[in-house]
Amino acid sequence: MEMSRFRLLPLVILLFVCHPCVDADETNHQQKTYIIHMDKSDMPASFDDYQQWYDSSLKLASASADMLYTYNNVILGYSARLTSEEARLLEEQPGVLSVQEEVQYELHTTRSPEFLGLLNYAGYEAERGPINETYESKSPRDYEGHGTHTASTAAGSTVVGASLFGYAAGTAQGMAKQARLAVYKVCWTRGCLSSDILAGMEKAIEDGVDILSLSLGGSSSDYFRDVIAIAAFTATSRGIFVSCSAGNGGPSHGSLSNVAPWITTVGAGTIDRQFPAYISLGNGKKFTGSSLYSGKPLPNSFIPLVFAGNVNSTPDGNLCLPGSLIPEKVKGKIVICDREGYLMPPKGLVVKDAGGIGMILANTEFNGRELVAEAHFIPAATVTYTTGDNIKKYVSTERNPTATIATGYTQVGVQPSPVIAFFSSRGPNTITKDILKPDLIAPGVEILAGWTRKVGPTGSPEDTRHVDFNIISGTSMSCPHTSGLAALIKATYPEWSPAAIRSALMTTAYNTYKNGKRIQDLATGLPATPFDYGAGHVDPESALDPGLVYDANIDDYIDFLCAINYSSSMIKTITKQDHSCKDGKKYRVGDLNYPSFSVSFRTASGMGGKSSAPTVVKYTRTLTNVGNPATYKVSLSKETKAVKIMVEPEVLAFSKPNEKKSFTVTFTASSMSSGTTSFDYLKWMDGKHIVGSPIAFSWS
Repeated sequence: MEMSRFRLLPLVILLFVCHPCVDADETNHQQKTYIIHMDKSDMPASFDDYQQWYDSSLKLASASADMLYTYNNVILGYSARLTSEEARLLEEQPGVLSVQEEVQYELHTTRSPEFLGLLNYAGYEAERGPINETYESKSPRDYEGHGTHTASTAAGSTVVGASLFGYAAGTAQGMAKQARLAVYKVCWTRGCLSSDILAGMEKAIEDGVDILSLSLGGSSSDYFRDVIAIAAFTATSRGIFVSCSAGNGGPSHGSLSNVAPWITTVGAGTIDRQFPAYISLGNGKKFTGSSLYSGKPLPNSFIPLVFAGNVNSTPDGNLCLPGSLIPEKVKGKIVICDREGYLMPPKGLVVKDAGGIGMILANTEFNGRELVAEAHFIPAATVTYTTGDNIKKYVSTERNPTATIATGYTQVGVQPSPVIAFFSSRGPNTITKDILKPDLIAPGVEILAGWTRKVGPTGSPEDTRHVDFNIISGTSMSCPHTSGLAALIKATYPEWSPAAIRSALMTTAYNTYKNGKRIQDLATGLPATPFDYGAGHVDPESALDPGLVYDANIDDYIDFLCAINYSSSMIKTITKQDHSCKDGKKYRVGDLNYPSFSVSFRTASGMGGKSSAPTVVKYTRTLTNVGNPATYKVSLSKETKAVKIMVEPEVLAFSKPNEKKSFTVTFTASSMSSGTTSFDYLKWMDGKHIVGSPIAFSWS
C-alpha cells in the first residue's frame, strides 16, 4: 500500500512546580514569559505585516521587553518576557485578546527520567537559564529516550532480533513503518514550557504534517486557556489529525488531560505479555512478581531476608531512600522495600550500597495489583500489595527468614488482555461532561521500542548501560500507537477529515473479550467502563473498513463552543476568527457529531437527591457511508434499566458512497440518586460492519 506523506510530533515534557516566596513589589518587577493572543480584526491598516503589529504592541507596554517567538498558525500572537505590571498594561491595549502566563506540561510516562529539548530554545533559556550542553544537545538529538521510543512506536522501521537484555525478543516495527517522520524537540532538563511547545507545533503545521502525536499534557483547563487545545484546533482546521495521551493520573476518576473534542484522547491498556520473576521463601511458599533484571543471578541457595523498615536509621526507612539502611543489618541479604511512585530501580542502588544483594519491591495499598517491570541494577522483583504483605508477615513471624529471586523470563499469551492500565487516566470529563473521554485505549504497558544510547534504560544518571531498545509504560506509549494507525487510515483514505479518522478508530474498537465479558480494570479486577476505555481498544484491521463514520468540521466545533456558552472573545482566542453565536439559535453539546454519547441528568433539589420526574434528553447524530451501499439496523445493549432509549429511525439505508443519514436518540431517565452512573451501547449493523458507540449516563 502506497503510504501518503505522514509526520509525527512527539513532544516530551515534565512538570516542575515551584512556589517561590517573594514580596508583592518583587513580584511586580520580576519578569515571566507570557503568551499574547492578538485579534486579527483589530490590526491597523498602517502595518504591512503581523511582525510590525506585534513589535508595536509590545513597545507600548514595555520599552525593554524581549520577544521570544511569533506565532501565525497555532495562535495569532507572540510570546515575550514581561513583568506582571507590563502584562496588565498589554492586556488593556486594543487588539489584544488575552495575555496568558507560561504553562508547564508533564511527560506521560510512568517514569521520571531526564528530558529532551527544542532546537529553537529561546523560551526555555529565558525562563530557566542557559542550557548545559554537557548533558543535552541544542539539536534534535535525543538525550533522554522518550522521543525515540514514541517515534519508533509510531513509524519505526522493521528490526529483526530486537529486545531489551533478551526480554521481549522478536521483530519490532512501528505502526506505520513506511511513514515519514518529523520530530520537533520542545523540552529541556528542568522543564517544558508552553511557548516552546507552541513554537514546535507552529513549525510542524508550517511543514505540512498530516498527523500530530503529542505524548504530553497537564491538568485540564478551559479550552481557551489551554495552548495545546488552541494549537490542536488550528491543526484540525488544516486537516491534521491530533492524537494526545490521556495522562497517567489513574486510577483516580476525572483525572484526564487533553479532553478537547477535536483531539483524539488515548488511554492505555496492557498487552498479552509479561515479565515474571519468581520469589521462593524459606517456608516453601512461592510468589510471582515482575522484573527486567538481566545481570548475574543470585546464588541457588536461600538468602537471609529482611524488611527495610526493620533495618533503617531514618524515618520512612521502609522506602529504601539514600542513606536510610544500616549496612551491618543489610550486608549479604535480600531487602524488602516499599514502593514509592515509579522511581524504583534507584532503590536497588541504595540496597547495593548498604551491602544488600537482592530486593523485593512491595506495592503500597494504592498501587495494589499493578506490576511494573523495571531494568533493575540488582536481582529484584516488584510484587503486588497482597503478596508484599504476605512476605512481610513471613519475615515478622519467622526467626530466620530466607528467600531467593529468579528473573529472566518473558511470558506471552497472558490472559485476560488487554486490561486497563492502573495509571491510565480515567473519566468522566471534568471540563465538558457531555463529551465522553478518553476516546479509546491502545497498548501502553511495558512496550518495547527504540531508545537512545545517551542514557541507560532506567533513565538514572547512575545507569551506564547502553541499549538500542527499552521497555517502558505510560499513555505516552499508547498515543503513538494510535497516531501510527491514524497514518495508515490517512494513507488509505487521504480525503478523510480528522473526525472521520477518529470515528473509524472509535466505532470499530472492542470493549469485550472473545468470551463476551467486559474488559477488566487492573486497579479493581472488575469490569471496566467507558469512563476507563472510552469506545474500547483499537482494532486496526476493522478501522480500515468502518462502514460508516461520524464526521465533523470546524463549524461543528464552533457550534460546540457556543453550546458551552463561550463568549465571542473566548471563541476568537481558539479560532483566531470572528464568530458570533446566533441569537435565538439553540446550541446543544449533544448535537456535536461525536462517535460516543455522554448524557448527564440533573437531580431536582429538595427531593432527597433524586429527580422528581423522568428527564428526557435528545441527541442528534449524522452518519456518512464510507463503504458500499448497505442497510444498517440499530441495536441497543439495554444494559441499564434506569434509562429508556429510543432511536429514530431504526433503519438507515445507504445507496451510494458519502451519503449522509441522520438519526435522533431519545433518552428518558428514571429517578436516580446524585452521583449514580450507568452505561449502555448503541450499534449500527449491516451484517458485515458493526458501528459501535458507548453511552455513559450520570446524575448530578
